[in-house]
Amino acid sequence: MSAIALTIPHLNAKRFVELCQVNQDLRLELAATGEIIIMPPTYPWTGKKNFGIAGQLWAWNDRTNLGIGFDSSTGFTLPNGAVKSPDASWISH
Repeated sequence: MSAIALTIPHLNAKRFVELCQVNQDLRLELAATGEIIIMPPTYPWTGKKNFGIAGQLWAWNDRTNLGIGFDSSTGFTLPNGAVKSPDASWISH
């Protein structure tokens, strides 16, 4: 399955948060171009790989305590204005 892109004119960060809150069953991302990206569920083998990556990241961070890890439901606002939700992420202290 591939993502679906939807353009909503004049969508700002506050409105994007509202859109996500009223559509909690959808995985939404905001591209720097202003497009809303609707992410479909992953296939089982992709979910399995992502679970392994997140588990390894957690174990490494638990050992090193160098930062904070996040799962795939966490959205990050990037410098270009995009809001993305990576499969796994980590930020140093």
